[in-house]
Amino acid sequence: MDEIRIRELKVKAYHGVYEDEKQKGQYFYVNATLYVNSRKAGLSDELSDSVDYARVCSLIRAVLLRDSYNLIETVAENVATEILLGFEGISAVDIEVRKPEAPVPMEFESISVKIHRAWHDVYISYGSNMGDSEGYITEAVSEIADNPITELVEDSDRIVTKPYGEVEQDDFLNGVCHIRTLMEAEELLIYLHELEQKAGRTRDIHWGPRTLDLDILLYDDIVYESDTLVIPHADMENREFVLKPMCELAPNLRHPVLKFTMKQLLDKLVDAKQ
Repeated sequence: MDEIRIRELKVKAYHGVYEDEKQKGQYFYVNATLYVNSRKAGLSDELSDSVDYARVCSLIRAVLLRDSYNLIETVAENVATEILLGFEGISAVDIEVRKPEAPVPMEFESISVKIHRAWHDVYISYGSNMGDSEGYITEAVSEIADNPITELVEDSDRIVTKPYGEVEQDDFLNGVCHIRTLMEAEELLIYLHELEQKAGRTRDIHWGPRTLDLDILLYDDIVYESDTLVIPHADMENREFVLKPMCELAPNLRHPVLKFTMKQLLDKLVDAKQ
């Protein structure tokens, strides 16, 4: 990935825990690395094919002056978010906010916070077999699309499938949506659980009936496990109701652990059932 670098952008602003910092202000210095694909701009020599770094600098200054924050961590977070939301060609950023005049009673050169933030490519499966299944799913996908830090890339067709597991219940309506988001994986999980709860989801029976089920299948190409989340989603290679819509959206996408494409995984599953 190519980089555009902005170094030591100087802005007098009013951030700090102490009231004196908020009243008098001090100089902050921002370093930004913008991750882009500059190939098209390099060949065309047209500004419209690149990222206008003068506009980026103006945006950084506006963010620093718009509010007064206690922490430079918050300043950095807001700068990163505003850049990623405001410039389509930037896939990730490194932001460093330096505070040379920090109220520390000893000699030092500077105190800074540096963060990396990026758009993440995510596939989410959805399912419902209680109540207005179509309505629950449509509402959830719409809310995901309308979230200011999430972009709906593509939504699969919805298919009717038999229940997975041994609990006797009605057929499911299933599908997969492909999104881009600025949320970290655990943050996204919490958000999806909130959408489930809004639809009246309860977790009384494992693999039981539900108004809405939202699962993170793939998040970039990471392999991740915590007490609450496993990525790639456990057992997705054995779930036809996941692999069919995945093949509609991304048949050649490879499972980061198994290394087979979605189409290969579906073919293997179908063959095993014959």
